[in-house]
Amino acid sequence: MAMELLLGTKLRLVFEAGINDEGKPVYKAKTFSNVKQEATVDQLFQAAQAISVLCKDTLNKVERNDSTEILA
Repeated sequence: MAMELLLGTKLRLVFEAGINDEGKPVYKAKTFSNVKQEATVDQLFQAAQAISVLCKDTLNKVERNDSTEILA
């Protein structure tokens, strides 16, 4: 039976940085490593909101990226 091992968690904030020549939004992202694996969704969202206040661009999306290894 296979098992999974959680290796790490990252928090990725996607900001809307403006509009391109075609009128479509331009996005840029900032990734934070070494996020506590036990952090809840609410805690990560609160952290993202606090960080976004310090940025000039509008926060568009918050992502949690977990990295796992599958062991046989």
